[in-house]
Amino acid sequence: MPLKLEDKKALVTEVQAVARTALSVVAAEYRGLTVTQITGLRAKARASGVWLRVVKNTLARRAVAGTAYECIAGSLHGPLILAFSREDPGAAARVVREFAKGNERLVPTLVALGGRSYPASDLERVASLPTRNEALSMLLGVCKAPVARLVRTLAEPHAKLVRTVAAVKDARAAAGA
Repeated sequence: MPLKLEDKKALVTEVQAVARTALSVVAAEYRGLTVTQITGLRAKARASGVWLRVVKNTLARRAVAGTAYECIAGSLHGPLILAFSREDPGAAARVVREFAKGNERLVPTLVALGGRSYPASDLERVASLPTRNEALSMLLGVCKAPVARLVRTLAEPHAKLVRTVAAVKDARAAAGA
């Protein structure tokens, strides 16, 4: 059923609002998937904070115009589903990658991140980006490492002295027994 002009305008406005705040986008061809499979994909996307929508390519081109994802406009061909990551840059790529493993009919076609479009072969690289909590814990570990090393270095002479005294005590106890 064709969309009315008002519906098209509303859809373009909705996609444009999401694209302005999104951290990344993944486009995948969904030809051959059943309604049940797409419903399962949507449920996984919702759980991961990913906005997922089937949008006609002409409407998608209009929606991404003027956003950081304008770079994907020329690559939108065929029946595509767009997945926008809103909280975590790699979330959409992870959802599409995991779903495509079990459903070979979902074929990723492109990934866009930071205003640059990448081929589908880079989906794995984007999907392997750490989540926000993982990145913060890695940063904390890097910040903590020099301090921990300094504390170990400062404590080592005392620890060595204690180990030496304990070894002498054990040697005297063994010689006296």
